[in-house]
Amino acid sequence: MSDLTKLKISEARDALRKGDVTSAELTDACLGAIDGAGALNAFVHQTADIARAQAAAADTRIKAGDAPSLCGIPLGIKDVFCTKGVPSQAASSILEGFKPEYESTVTSQLFNDGAVMLGKLNMDEFAMGSSNENTCYGASINPWRREGDDTPLTPGGSSGGSAAAVAADLCLGATGTDTGGSIRQPAAFTGITGIKPTYGRCSRWGIVAYASSLDQAGPMTKDVRDAAIMLQAMAGHDPKDSTSADLAVPDFEAMLTGDIRGKKIGIPREYQVDGMPDEIASIWAEGRKMLQDAGAEIVDVSLPHTKYALPTYYVIAPAEASSNLARYDGVRFGLRAALGTGDGITEMYEKTRAEGFGDEVKRRIMVGTYVLSAGFYDAYYNKARKVRTLIKKDFEDVFAAGVDAILAPATPSSAFGIGEMKDADPVKMYLNDVFTVTLNLAGLPGVAVPAGLDKQGLPLGLQLIGRPWEEGDLLNTAYALEQAAGFVSKPAKWW
Repeated sequence: MSDLTKLKISEARDALRKGDVTSAELTDACLGAIDGAGALNAFVHQTADIARAQAAAADTRIKAGDAPSLCGIPLGIKDVFCTKGVPSQAASSILEGFKPEYESTVTSQLFNDGAVMLGKLNMDEFAMGSSNENTCYGASINPWRREGDDTPLTPGGSSGGSAAAVAADLCLGATGTDTGGSIRQPAAFTGITGIKPTYGRCSRWGIVAYASSLDQAGPMTKDVRDAAIMLQAMAGHDPKDSTSADLAVPDFEAMLTGDIRGKKIGIPREYQVDGMPDEIASIWAEGRKMLQDAGAEIVDVSLPHTKYALPTYYVIAPAEASSNLARYDGVRFGLRAALGTGDGITEMYEKTRAEGFGDEVKRRIMVGTYVLSAGFYDAYYNKARKVRTLIKKDFEDVFAAGVDAILAPATPSSAFGIGEMKDADPVKMYLNDVFTVTLNLAGLPGVAVPAGLDKQGLPLGLQLIGRPWEEGDLLNTAYALEQAAGFVSKPAKWW
């Protein structure tokens, strides 16, 4: 069988069970593809020996008839997931040399199902960024290029390495995390599918924290069916995570019928922002028509507090980051800066953090510390918490009115060039999250699906927002949209 790395998870699963291919062959094909894709800088820690051992064990399970859906499937793991004995740096110099003695719950579940870990994937440092440029490893590069233009493009962030690896067929799927759009935005930029599940659906234990009330793990895959397969393995209650929901995990794949007749799809008027590019507005309109043609009812809805979402997010997320990142001090693990004669503990803290944290992380720590400080706590942080409640109520009111899902753009543009926004006003970069942060503030599930190409030949994605805990229904609506859009484009190989 040729082009093994181009297989989807569902296709590879069927081929493995039929005996048409072995996990060892799949894994070697992916490792070879990774070796030939250094220009993408997607994989930052390869784990070839672990992968081959896991593949051999998976082949034994498959022959014995004990084969869950992910058994033998080669995956990439975002560097924010702690993996036992393997570097887990969250793309930060301050965690240089850190090899956990434990496994995150999500990766444990994947490996228990027989998945194969090819290595760790690039990302923005501590998941803070929208372009995968804030990383100690150097930027990851989007496998897509503008037509007739060799400018390197961002794969999005923070799960940029995951997106680039899946889009370039280096792995069959990858884990991501989404704090303000970090699965959905890179998925849209690279023409793949990514779902952020309901907050609490996947355990956060063993995932390096950015903003604890917003972070959520999810899969990044080549299509909706693969996302359903992978999400089922990743989800589930975890007593080690107090925010993990004790709810049964349905068979998401079995719910993919494509039948959305009678479903009510909301179109939020507040997402029609000033200056929206014509191509984004056009693909959104096409998405509405696709769902309508599939039998859904399209209705206008209002989410009146949407305009406050970005400032609310960029108060709450840095505040939580300020608290979470205080643990990185050079004492127990990771980097410890060299000290001068007479330096004490305070100087060690200061030097280690100055050397270990990147500029964007420092910026967000300072913002977060400021909004939590005496005299500003009520003016900023407490006010943001109240607005967050109003944003959540906006969605509750829409769903209470009978709306099953909400259709919106995933990003305000297609992928932009590396460096084009890095040195500009940071707020311009933050505006990339304009369509995505509301879901994290409200704890809702959202999925990005590729829907077409822009005039430069770059992928554009649409986002569907669902009711809490109804990922199966949301994925089915996304499946109907995927079938209607018929997106099959792949990046032309240049790397």
